[in-house]
Amino acid sequence: MFFIVAVCFIFTACSTTKKTYRVAKGAVTNTVKGTVWLAEGAYELTGGATRIAYQIGKYTFDVVRAPLEWPLMNGNIETMDGLPVKEAIRQGRVKNSPYTVKGKSYYPMTVAAAQNYEETGLASWYGYETSKHGHMTANGEVFSPSGLSAAHKHLPLPTNVEVTNLENGRSIIVRVNDRGPFPSDYNAESGKRVIDLSLGAAKKLGFYNKGIARVSVKTVQLEAVG
Repeated sequence: MFFIVAVCFIFTACSTTKKTYRVAKGAVTNTVKGTVWLAEGAYELTGGATRIAYQIGKYTFDVVRAPLEWPLMNGNIETMDGLPVKEAIRQGRVKNSPYTVKGKSYYPMTVAAAQNYEETGLASWYGYETSKHGHMTANGEVFSPSGLSAAHKHLPLPTNVEVTNLENGRSIIVRVNDRGPFPSDYNAESGKRVIDLSLGAAKKLGFYNKGIARVSVKTVQLEAVG
């Protein structure tokens, strides 16, 4: 199955480039269909970009750079790549840089390793308390509770993954742009969950009220055609 791929970089105006891609791995046919906007390596905020938009199937991702003075979604992240977190974000040293949380070091996987990532486990959701206040994710993006995003301890930031709720069969694609979930002061077991989803993603997967669900998570890969 082939898709037309385009990327829209938003500065003061919008320019679009088109290229044909296909889903190589990681998304079931009924999850990704129709037009796909995406170009290899072009779905990140790089250089002077403050906003980009792209689409995979029916899922549109509007990515906005957050002001550095905004608080992090996870304030327990202490350092990233040996730097204060905000400085690492400013320098763009967050993709798969090691980081520390409450004195424990975490080592994200390489981009190559992430291409074959697939895992099953518990998912939770987070972010309701930020709905009226601006917060940033661990890679410096605006966190939108109603958006389709996620936190992961080890995947490079950003990465797109398909998440399937194994309890009801629903699948969506989300953008991993934050770190977590980690053990909390009141629930050490929360750190064993494989992914923390935004409120909007939890609603689409049908476990918003329940709070947790057993899911499968796998990276979505695209490849150029021709």
